Amino acid sequence: MSITYHEQMQAIVRKYRNSDEEWPTTSRHIAAWAIGQGLWQPQLTLLISKCAEEVSDAMREEHILDRQGRKVRAKHAVRLKIDGRQTVLWDDIRTAPRSHMAVAFQQRRQQIVGDCRQLKMDVDSFNENLSQGEPIQMCFDFTADLAELEAADVA
Repeated sequence: MSITYHEQMQAIVRKYRNSDEEWPTTSRHIAAWAIGQGLWQPQLTLLISKCAEEVSDAMREEHILDRQGRKVRAKHAVRLKIDGRQTVLWDDIRTAPRSHMAVAFQQRRQQIVGDCRQLKMDVDSFNENLSQGEPIQMCFDFTADLAELEAADVA
């Protein structure tokens, strides 16, 4: 009978507790101890996934100044299915085809709509179930907010 990955991790914790190490402790301390004892080694797929996550974070944070002096995101992602698998393709705003950028912008807009939908449900639930005062009002028209931020950029 084989044990699950979680059971393997639980066994490492039991070994830690039977050692002379301090308890209670943090999971980070247990992890460092387990690696030092040779009880855990990262799988290549885990290392690739972690590196890819950090590369994505770095690309998301890279900004450039356009000709008008606006700070804009340099790299843009598009989620799509290739051979039935969810894939994220990144491209640079300075070299990407219009088709890539149109999809990237639309997908980011949909993320914002999803965040707004969740915020609306949270506010509605609070107002209907927990609020003891006036209902909290939420406006989802961002036209004035955007104009105010753009005016502040010019000043």
